[in-house]
Amino acid sequence: MAGNTFGRLFKVTTWGESHGTAIGAVIDGCPPGIQLTPEIIQQELDKRRPGKGKGESPRKEPDKVEILSGTFRPEGGECELTTGTPISLVIFNKDAQSKSYDHLKDVFRPGHGDITYQTKYGIRDHRGGGRASARETAGRVAAGAVASQLLKAYNMEVTGYTVALGGVKASKRDLALIHENRFFCPDSVAAEKMEQRIDEVRQQGDTLGGVVEIRAVCPAGLGEPVFDKLDGELARALMSIGAVKGVEIGSGFQAAEMFGSENNDTISPSGFLGNNAGGILAGISNGDHIIVRAAVKPIPSIFKEQQTINLNNEPVSIKVGGRHDISAIPRIVPVCEAMVRLTLADHLLRQLVLEEAAKTLRKKAQDDCE
Repeated sequence: MAGNTFGRLFKVTTWGESHGTAIGAVIDGCPPGIQLTPEIIQQELDKRRPGKGKGESPRKEPDKVEILSGTFRPEGGECELTTGTPISLVIFNKDAQSKSYDHLKDVFRPGHGDITYQTKYGIRDHRGGGRASARETAGRVAAGAVASQLLKAYNMEVTGYTVALGGVKASKRDLALIHENRFFCPDSVAAEKMEQRIDEVRQQGDTLGGVVEIRAVCPAGLGEPVFDKLDGELARALMSIGAVKGVEIGSGFQAAEMFGSENNDTISPSGFLGNNAGGILAGISNGDHIIVRAAVKPIPSIFKEQQTINLNNEPVSIKVGGRHDISAIPRIVPVCEAMVRLTLADHLLRQLVLEEAAKTLRKKAQDDCE
């Protein structure tokens, strides 16, 4: 009912609040025998850690993850392996400054979930947004790192990068460049312009949105044909991220302006000759690269004065201030990667179960016929 769990077979529950004691995730359904250490997870968490660059929140959180359960080093073994039991991950909050939000406890911040949380629950955690805070996504990234270890065993890979920020668009897709700039941008010229744009808007006391593209190497056959279509599941996963307001697959909204002869990906003996489908046909992966884009809204906490109301429905003006990013990009990039990984891991397990069941049933039918 509460909607804090994602997935059917590879299930993830995130927990914790922005200014609570800790945040974390519990993964249930991860197969045994997968190598998993805190260091593996930490590599992903470091990508979304706050306070690393200009225009990013000065909140200093180490985001050091601890694995509380679900792994074991067998006697004589060289590494920690998953056991098949629930994996519990915790990240303690070290730099929470809850008093910074005391002046907002009776006021609804424009663009935030304050007013909707209050309406739904009759109570809300005003300390940095509580569960509605982007800090919740650290648990997703940690869980996504676990999913990534499963996907690697099947030669599946997920890569996210920034293709637009504040109106600056990447004209290239050179993935070799994405770790050479802090925006994970595949276009070095665009990355420089994004840096300049961040500086301009920071001085104006405002914030920026952008677009993240995620590319996945995926085998054919994942996804379900009707209500659990893979593209629908990916859209749902990405839309569950607070700052994401739109998702498109392949040619996306551009497909509405194309002829069928342009949008159809023709097929040759060697494979598809285009990828307007974004690697998914009829809700099932076709073996081509999955291409997904997520539209990210500007951070709602700005230094400019805004009109709002308080708990008594009285009009007031506020300046949110505080320790906030100028844009959710680049820190949202690993979050998008994580949600795609979690979706693919879940559908991979569904397909493996289906294939094993089909194999068993075919053998039984063959034996019965004999």
